[in-house]
Amino acid sequence: MQASQIVSHVVPFPQSVPAKEPITQLEIELLLSLRGRLAQLQEQVSTEEAGLQARFEAGASVELGAHRVELKESWRRNVSWKSVCIRLARRLKLDGAAYCARVLAGTKPTRSVSLVIS
Repeated sequence: MQASQIVSHVVPFPQSVPAKEPITQLEIELLLSLRGRLAQLQEQVSTEEAGLQARFEAGASVELGAHRVELKESWRRNVSWKSVCIRLARRLKLDGAAYCARVLAGTKPTRSVSLVIS
């Protein structure tokens, strides 16, 4: 590779950007306004997704067309306490892996459903 090829892909460091122009209150207000709008849009997306998911789970059909809707279901067991369980098993002179497997088998999985649109 030639040095000119390498230099063409260099990203300038923030120090090389001129900082002489002050940041205006208008720029700050614009950014704050955009953040607020983003929060509103995220809330609207969540509301619409929840509504579509509820209708789809209730048996609503999907109009034929370019987009598909499906529900993705997963089950998760909360095992964040696994290291504590292993320490307890060692303290009780039990096989840590086997004890944790029994504890995990005894926990009830949590169902999670998400709406997938493609």
